Amino acid sequence: MIKVGTCGFPVARSKLFPSVDVVETQKTFYTIVKESTLRKWRFEAPESLEFTVKALQIITHPAQSPTYRKLGNDVGNRENYGFFKPSSEVDRAMTITLESAFILKAKIIVFQTPASFKPTNKNIDNIINFFKKWRTSDLIFVWEPRGKWDGATVQKILAETGISHAVDPFKNKYLGGKIAYFRLHGRGKGYRYVYTNEDFRELRNLLPEDRNSYVMFNNTNMFNDAIRFKEFLRLNRFQTSSPES
Repeated sequence: MIKVGTCGFPVARSKLFPSVDVVETQKTFYTIVKESTLRKWRFEAPESLEFTVKALQIITHPAQSPTYRKLGNDVGNRENYGFFKPSSEVDRAMTITLESAFILKAKIIVFQTPASFKPTNKNIDNIINFFKKWRTSDLIFVWEPRGKWDGATVQKILAETGISHAVDPFKNKYLGGKIAYFRLHGRGKGYRYVYTNEDFRELRNLLPEDRNSYVMFNNTNMFNDAIRFKEFLRLNRFQTSSPES
C-alpha cells in the first residue's frame, strides 16, 4: 500500500481532504491545538482520509528554537523542553500529542528532531528511553533525524525502540521500520522545487515492496505534486497490470 499526502494544509481543506490519502498535521507541532479544532478537522474529512500527527515541539526541540514563537502558553519550565528529556514537561507534551492523535483517529505520530540534536551518548539514551516508555501496539512512531547521524546509530535506535525511520529518500537512505515514511522537502531549489516525472520514477523505485509506504510532500508545490504523483502511480499500475494494452 502506498499513501500519498501533504505535510499541512497547503490549500483549503475542502479541496485538500477529498484529493489526497493522508495529511500530516503541522499545527500540532507548533502549538497545543484546541480539541474543538481537531474534532472539526476529523468531521470535515472523509472517513477514508488518514491523519498523521506531528508531535509537539516541546518533545523534540529545545526552547531556543525559533519555532517557539508560535507556541503560545508554556508548559512548565522551558529549560526542560526538547531532546526527549526525562522531564514532566516532555511527558505532558507527549500526553497532549497522544490526545490529538486519538481525536483525529491517527495511527502514526511523527517526531522530527533538529540538527542541534546530535548523536551524543546522552541524546541517544534519552531517545531510546523515551520511545521504550511510550511505545504501544496501537500506534506507529516515526522519527526524522536532521543533521549528521550515521546509519549504524540510527539503525540501533530503530531496533531497540521499534520505531520507523522518516526520511527524504532523495537526501538520505531509508533505514527501516514497520513502515516507510518519506517526507519530501524538495531538491536543488529546496522547498520551491517542483518534482518531475523522472523524480517520480526514481521515487517509486525507492519505495520498499515489503511494507506500507507514506509519501508526504513538504515543498511549496506540495498539493500539485501529491496529485501528480497519485496519478503517476495510477497510470503505472495500469501499465503494469495490462502490458499489452
